[in-house]
Amino acid sequence: MPLRIAIGGIHIESSTFSPHRSGTGDFEVTRGQALLDRYAWRDQPWARDVEWVPLVHARALPGGAVEPEAYDAWKAEIVEGLAAGRFDGMLLDIHGAMSVAGRRDAEGDLVTAVRGVLGPEPLVSAAMDLHGNVSHTLFAGCDLLTCYRTAPHVDVWETRERAARNLVEALRRGERPHKTLVHVPILLPGEMTSTRVEPAAGLYGRIPEIEARPGVIDAAVWIGFAWADEPRCSGAVVATGTDPDAAEQAARELARAFWEAREEFAFVAPTGSMDECLEAAIKDGARPYFISDSGDNPGAGGADDVTYALERMLARPEIRDGSVRAVFASLFDPQAVAEIAHLPVGSPVSVRAGGRVDTRDPGPVPLEGTLEAVADDPDGGRVASVRVGGLSVFLTSRRMQYRLLESYRRLGVDVAGVDVVTVKIGYLEPELFEAAAGWMLALTPGGVDQDLPRLPYANLTRPIFPLDRDFTPEGI
Repeated sequence: MPLRIAIGGIHIESSTFSPHRSGTGDFEVTRGQALLDRYAWRDQPWARDVEWVPLVHARALPGGAVEPEAYDAWKAEIVEGLAAGRFDGMLLDIHGAMSVAGRRDAEGDLVTAVRGVLGPEPLVSAAMDLHGNVSHTLFAGCDLLTCYRTAPHVDVWETRERAARNLVEALRRGERPHKTLVHVPILLPGEMTSTRVEPAAGLYGRIPEIEARPGVIDAAVWIGFAWADEPRCSGAVVATGTDPDAAEQAARELARAFWEAREEFAFVAPTGSMDECLEAAIKDGARPYFISDSGDNPGAGGADDVTYALERMLARPEIRDGSVRAVFASLFDPQAVAEIAHLPVGSPVSVRAGGRVDTRDPGPVPLEGTLEAVADDPDGGRVASVRVGGLSVFLTSRRMQYRLLESYRRLGVDVAGVDVVTVKIGYLEPELFEAAAGWMLALTPGGVDQDLPRLPYANLTRPIFPLDRDFTPEGI
């Protein structure tokens, strides 16, 4: 009989420090053929004689904790699909840093439910983001785990293919893989662990050689997710193999390398307060100069409507009088968009924007200016640009991250002609990184504050670096 493998999962990164709640409207949900069509590798020789059975997959931009009703409904749908037939295994397509409001270890709960209906014999393979978390429960419920090896993530689909291929090959061998988990008590933001630079570049660069060793199937390093306050949040290394000693050695070796490099991790760009970044950007001759409004980055779970960085831009006389051309991308505010988007372009507008979800100071900011552009964006929904002096303020109907240059062009902006671009992001995604002549990362307030000691952690497993420094971890 051909192998029969289910595919499904829930994929989101959730900040427990953000007041935003992620509901069904925030997710793109695929089922049936649409779900299967996501995976182009099904046409490859190793996958063709497998019956891939789509269950449900829900994916969202990072946000706040998921509403329990939404999570419960998708979990129930996955369980019902698994109960409807015989399966040799499951490909679990998840992020690994989902939080559900009022609960802990969401992915551990999900894999426990999957195991409850599959039983102990079928194999489960998880494909994850390297910013996910590997709890003991998740590890116990999976036979194979792998994650991205790049940040920014340019190997997302390669990782899912690897997870599926490892699963198929293990099923064909008829042997349950051996696996080793080593938690590394380090918790760092992604902006200090980009694989563009050392030490993360070297750490992840060791994986291909380790993976090629006899008896090793896969080796994976998780940075962990810094903006959730749960005991499972920490670095982790998992190695799987056909030889238990080889898997153990691989995991211990990578874990030691991760721990020994802990003091070398640094931000991937110069940092400062928003005012310090603006001062540097305006004085610097490099154009365009990007500033990351990192504390409210929706790509990590920020509410996307904190107005602190915008307020500081509007306080600069060079921006107000138009001698400095600037862009602020963006504020999530469907109410503000609805108030102005029906007006003719060029109309004078007066609107209060932002600060409706994350209400920290300064709250909603008054924009007195001109409606510069209106467009429909596949990510942001109805979007509008309000011009105030030399500043274009982008407003969106849905939370989005302005990581693609086409999104700027929809609102009439070519960043090559802009002096200063402030974008709610952490490390610059590839297109912005290539476009930037200068860049600083502003340590701004928000639900994904990069200054971790400012966050009110209460549930982490301690000690953990860098919140704690004078300790020696066990088992590494």
